Amino acid sequence: MISMINRLQDALGSAGLSYNLLLPQIAVVGGQSSGKSSVLENFVGRDFLPRGTGIVTRRPLVLQLHHSDTEYGEFLHCRGKRLSDFDEICQEIEAETYRLTGTNKGISPVPISLRIFSPNVLNLTLVDLPGITKVPVGDQPPDIEYLVRDMIMQYICKENCLILAVTPANMDLANSDALKLAKDVDPQGQRTIGVITMLDLMDKGTDAREILENRLLPLRRGYIGLVNRSQKDIDGKKDIKTALQAEKKFFLSHPAYRHMCERMGTPYLQRSLNQQLTNHIRDSLPTLHNHLQYLLVSISKEVDTYKLYNPDDPICRTKTLIKLVQQLAGDFERLIEGSADEVNTANLSGGARINQIFHERFPYQLHKMKCDERKLRMEIAYAIRNIHGVRTGLFTPDMAFQAIVKKQISKLKNPCFGFVDMVCKELVSTIYECFSKLGSFPKLREETERLVTTEIREQESTCRDQISLLIDMQLAYINTKHEDFIGFAHAHPLCHRSDNKIVAGSGVQQGVAPPSSLIVIRKGWLTINNVSIIAKDYWFILTAESLSWFKDNEETEKRYMLPLDNLKVRDVERGFMSSKFTFALFNSESRNVYKDHKFLELVCNSQEELDIWKSSLLRAGVYPEEVTVDAQGNGPSENFTDPQLERQVETIRNLVDSYMGIIHKTVKDLMPKAIMHLMINSVKEFISSELLAQLYALGDCSALMDESPEQRQHREQVLGKHAALQAALDIIGVISTSGNAPSDVSHSGMRQFSATLPKKSATCDKSRTRGRAPPVPVHANQRLPGPACVPRRPAPAAPNPK
Repeated sequence: MISMINRLQDALGSAGLSYNLLLPQIAVVGGQSSGKSSVLENFVGRDFLPRGTGIVTRRPLVLQLHHSDTEYGEFLHCRGKRLSDFDEICQEIEAETYRLTGTNKGISPVPISLRIFSPNVLNLTLVDLPGITKVPVGDQPPDIEYLVRDMIMQYICKENCLILAVTPANMDLANSDALKLAKDVDPQGQRTIGVITMLDLMDKGTDAREILENRLLPLRRGYIGLVNRSQKDIDGKKDIKTALQAEKKFFLSHPAYRHMCERMGTPYLQRSLNQQLTNHIRDSLPTLHNHLQYLLVSISKEVDTYKLYNPDDPICRTKTLIKLVQQLAGDFERLIEGSADEVNTANLSGGARINQIFHERFPYQLHKMKCDERKLRMEIAYAIRNIHGVRTGLFTPDMAFQAIVKKQISKLKNPCFGFVDMVCKELVSTIYECFSKLGSFPKLREETERLVTTEIREQESTCRDQISLLIDMQLAYINTKHEDFIGFAHAHPLCHRSDNKIVAGSGVQQGVAPPSSLIVIRKGWLTINNVSIIAKDYWFILTAESLSWFKDNEETEKRYMLPLDNLKVRDVERGFMSSKFTFALFNSESRNVYKDHKFLELVCNSQEELDIWKSSLLRAGVYPEEVTVDAQGNGPSENFTDPQLERQVETIRNLVDSYMGIIHKTVKDLMPKAIMHLMINSVKEFISSELLAQLYALGDCSALMDESPEQRQHREQVLGKHAALQAALDIIGVISTSGNAPSDVSHSGMRQFSATLPKKSATCDKSRTRGRAPPVPVHANQRLPGPACVPRRPAPAAPNPK
């Protein structure tokens, strides 16, 4: 089992994956100078870890121990290079640490992988993490404590990680940094193995018996005591085998530990970790298999695409070019025409935004261009008087009507051209969404962007010319025989209502509510700014007859319903440093709108939202405030006392209003059709039919398909990840289908390992069970762990990925 995890770590680590953090493993956690390095060296029986003052372990060390007949070490970054001299292994660890962290005391989360093969070890995998530090030294960053803590947490927070919490015996257990971190992620102590080091350095008359008997701070897996080599022993090159014999003698002779000597010491710790890690791996195997299978499926679609692409094959390059152009055409058409696949639920995009321009923003712009009533009537009076000259006219001159109408029609060009600009801008934005899939090939994207945007600009110019022609056609002939035109016979003077509303279904009898009053025009959140001291958000509902607001979007608690009669809308200047957009509703007859308030200020979050609400209010018949003529603006305000002139002005005014209503209806109908035909459909046809031919006309199409360095690296990484995940699943599959869990150490290997250790006393040997690690001590009030796994217990079958 442990050998399998080692192979998984190698397979995933070689592809640069971080998934090895999810593999079952043992993380060694402890403070500086807690004895972590001595524990690992005692496992190997060799001095191979760097030593010094302060923080020495500055990168995680993934240590894989393999039972073998020969003794050597091998680094994953130097695969194939065997190091028999353990001093060279120590130097290589230091050099690899300096390569990423420099010569200062900085740290790095990138692990160093080391495999050690030796006849003196059991199969085991441990991760040696940097020691917990409190105060930065040297060039360390001020937040070194939190950096080390975050790195440790990345490992021990995983459910598949066993925590080896190392604490020196001369430290109060309540102040142990290792146990505190373990408690944060494993509050029940299910994954934590306590190790108490330096038992020989405790003050005389004191001992750690209560801790080792699992009574002070109980852990499910208990505590194991060790005796490390002192710094004097290390400087004097004291042999580790001799140190292990001294450790055994210490436990046999110490009165506080004599009764538990068979459950203390480095050999027992190594055997116990081997057995517990094996059981842990076996229990985690189904979850690990499912997780790797999920990761494999998540990148399989991208891998299939990369497998079909061979950058060195010209035929493959051509096929990919054709496929990408076809995909571009399909994506653009789906964005314009709409599709049920991958619907954007966050905001409007593509064709939906163009539709909003067609039916909301453009009609609103048309209405905004209307001049105020007073100025229009003044222009009509001047035209009538100038046409009559020195004579006093008896009849209303039709030339005045034509002059005013043509002037009003000419003003339509600016909003129509602005309409083209809005659609063109949205069209470019839409096509750039499709270009994102060409990012793998920079030259292809560059040329495609150039060709398509050039086509859009050309069609924009054609569309402008056509719209200008349509306006000129309206100017060329004023059709007073139009069926909707009222004519002079019906243009008798009427009291013109400044608050005239356009209501759908005008033929409905008076007093009967039109069907549009039941239609909700818009819903959304707005902020009322001027009613209370604190601005509040409400859920607003706009219909053709009223504006209502509720406490929330559940629409259960209505706060107010405001009728739209005589309402107008006007812009409110934004305050200094304000990011909000405000408009106000007021009554044209100077009545209160809401309670004692003459107007109601409503706040939006964006200019786009503000325009949409104004367009919706326009559809409901709430028009913008008309700009009055001031003394210095559009001319003097004269009063015409001639009753005949006033009747003629009123007649022309009604005729102009009738004819311009026809023109506005025609323009609102023809402009979207012209844009759709001349611009949008033409661009779609260009992309689907002509783009590929123009790309071929550029010459060297093979150069267009050159990958960017980033894309080439990404493709290689994805293929490497896929291969690593597939190899990892194959390794797990061999174990799952074999029916029996493999033994990590052969019986002969175990006997050979035991022979190298000091022999225990007869008392200790009698309490041991051959072939199985001794039981972990458990407190009387603590629940016993499950039965130990025997080597021939079958591994659980991996679940079917289907």
